[in-house]
Amino acid sequence: MTDWLLGLVPTYGLWLLFASTFLSCLALPIPASILMLAAGGFVAAGDLPLLGSVGAALAGAVAGDHTGYLAGRHGGAGFLGRLEARAAPIARARDFLASRGDLAVFLSRWLVSALGPYVNLSAGAAGLPWARFALWDLLGEGVWVGLYIGLGRAFTGNLEAASSLAFNVLGLLGAGVATVGLGAWLVAAMRSEGRGADRRAQGTAQVGALPSSVQRRLTRPARRSTRRRSLGRWTR
Repeated sequence: MTDWLLGLVPTYGLWLLFASTFLSCLALPIPASILMLAAGGFVAAGDLPLLGSVGAALAGAVAGDHTGYLAGRHGGAGFLGRLEARAAPIARARDFLASRGDLAVFLSRWLVSALGPYVNLSAGAAGLPWARFALWDLLGEGVWVGLYIGLGRAFTGNLEAASSLAFNVLGLLGAGVATVGLGAWLVAAMRSEGRGADRRAQGTAQVGALPSSVQRRLTRPARRSTRRRSLGRWTR
């Protein structure tokens, strides 16, 4: 099937790119990535326009993602629950979306693309705001389309080398995203801990600045309360 589709790229070009990315984003087994690599080669040869190829592939991917999002949005959680019994990736997509939020939409466009169609359904059913979904979806699909058409253009006529390099580049990009995310989390955790320490130090300094008579009054009720509890144990 892949060879047959590749033979159609010079003839149907942009329409084939649109249809392949659209259907692949609906979880249909269409080799959209390979077709984009081939289209990049035809772009390098001058048989297809670069901007038209990128635009067609991107438009198809975004349209497919939004179709899945709307299906989940209007079908609701019940629709998703019925699908979950037939499609095991639904549960993983729901967990991924719950733990990563907007980042799950972005990463499932290109890094873990197998979960992409199911993340679309889950995002719609979970009520993720459309504007947020649209933003992260466009950014993620831009990475996917730009990477594959760009590598196909650079490795004209060598789909195997381009595909292998695409896999390695995706791994590097994924590692970079993970590193940046971990660094951001560590910085946020350190800042939160620093603010907590500052508040504790400020509270201690404020109490220490009070006159000794006031400090005794502040601590005396606690001692009396403790004494009453101690006496209560012996009188019961």
